[in-house]
Amino acid sequence: MVEKKPLRHRSYDDKKMSLKEALSYIKTGDHIFIGSACGEPQYLVKGLVEKADHLADNEILHVHTLGVAPYTKPRYSDRFRMNAFFVGINTRKAVAEGRADYTPVFLSELPRLIRRGLVPIDVALIQVTPPDEHGFCSLGVSVEITKTAAENAKLVIAQVNRQMPRVLGDSFIHINDIDIIVEHDEPLLEAPRPEPDIVSDRIAKYVSELVEDESTLQIGIGSIPDAVLSSLVDKRDLGIHTELLTEGVVDLVEDGVITCAKKTINRGKIIASFAMGTRRLYDFIDNNPMVEFYESDYVNNPLIISQHKKMVAINQALEVDLTGQVCADSLGYRFYSGLGGQADFMRGAMLSEGGKAITVIPSTAKDGKISRIKEFLTSGAGVVLTRGDVDYVVTEYGVAHLRGKTIRERALSLISIANPKFRNRLLNWAKKRNYVPKEVLPFPEVEYPEELKRYVTLKDGSRVLLRPIMPSDVTLKQHFFYALSKESIKRRYLGSLSLMPLRRIWPYVVVDYVNEMSIVGTI
Repeated sequence: MVEKKPLRHRSYDDKKMSLKEALSYIKTGDHIFIGSACGEPQYLVKGLVEKADHLADNEILHVHTLGVAPYTKPRYSDRFRMNAFFVGINTRKAVAEGRADYTPVFLSELPRLIRRGLVPIDVALIQVTPPDEHGFCSLGVSVEITKTAAENAKLVIAQVNRQMPRVLGDSFIHINDIDIIVEHDEPLLEAPRPEPDIVSDRIAKYVSELVEDESTLQIGIGSIPDAVLSSLVDKRDLGIHTELLTEGVVDLVEDGVITCAKKTINRGKIIASFAMGTRRLYDFIDNNPMVEFYESDYVNNPLIISQHKKMVAINQALEVDLTGQVCADSLGYRFYSGLGGQADFMRGAMLSEGGKAITVIPSTAKDGKISRIKEFLTSGAGVVLTRGDVDYVVTEYGVAHLRGKTIRERALSLISIANPKFRNRLLNWAKKRNYVPKEVLPFPEVEYPEELKRYVTLKDGSRVLLRPIMPSDVTLKQHFFYALSKESIKRRYLGSLSLMPLRRIWPYVVVDYVNEMSIVGTI
């Protein structure tokens, strides 16, 4: 009797198996990694639950899952326990009820943890394209952690799906590095674009004013980041270096807005690690020389990110406190999502020459009943961005620039962009904690008159923004006063003033925009 070759040394045809036979190689107690997001091998996952009834005490590991997650159901608790590196909508309940685990980890670090064996993987269930003439299969829409998991697993079972796009970059795995092939074609999971809404569109308008031509963008997940992409149609030569690639990028490429021609590194290339969208996006990235996917320890590495000039990272938060702490992964004690790559990209953008880290957040939750700008974070809330990591915060009421600012300046700026009906409650709390002086006048409970903003160009070519004053301008107002000549002070203030303490400035900067108005120019 001829002894069979080890699985990995067999030919492609000899590696092909039925679903049930393939899953029979998984052993009780194995740590099983499942490919991420829209790259999830749905056929293998369904089979794992329906056909592999010999299993028990198996750990399921994954990053972000969109598709079926039957292994989280209570009736399978003796067979499977999920360990998520990112909590999705279909796994949130299991984590909250204690039937599944959540491991908070930066995605830039996760590949290293896998390689070091700190996150053991016995089996990797992945989805790939058919092999090319050289024997290479592409991981398609999901490279981030999936490639590392496959390279370090003891057993690799691949669903070969002809509907998977062939994505270039570091997305390939050779057939010799796959143990078992299960051929099964099926549509990829899709993530349709969120429906536009007024709040997202207003936030996007403010963000678009912060994005300069020739910037390189990272866009996070959510309705607001998607709206931001739609607001950038008047920009030129934008680049993309992002964890997640979405369909809004396709629109801007087709409109000639995204060219990547001015990127500092990977010039001419859209760099990402996974994609979530519809078939239109998958067809766009298929064999497209402009698009390259890499593992998350490269894409999410803050030192790589920081090499881009004008790197702009845009990510959504759940709540922000008056000192600038940002929660983006939990609702109190309830884990809602995960660390993901938000901190990686925000820190990288802040290290970039001309870079900006932009936190976007609706001002309220629960139909306007709760302010997301908070006195302090909800008990149990996780701090994804510390006070030292925050740069810009944008709501539908404006922009707060917090980087390098004092607690007083931060509190005033954040109160200014909170929903008007919550501003004075926040202000009174800040006064009690001595975050802001007690002399600060009550804030107007009206919207900032955005329509009065104008840009003008001076004779020397300088561009000046003329806008209504804000309470957060108090320090700038004081600096401006002390920069004036005595003659200018006399003309402006109709008298001889030598001092402008903060208590004297508040009436100038806290105005109701109806009976009182002050216009400032900023360069």
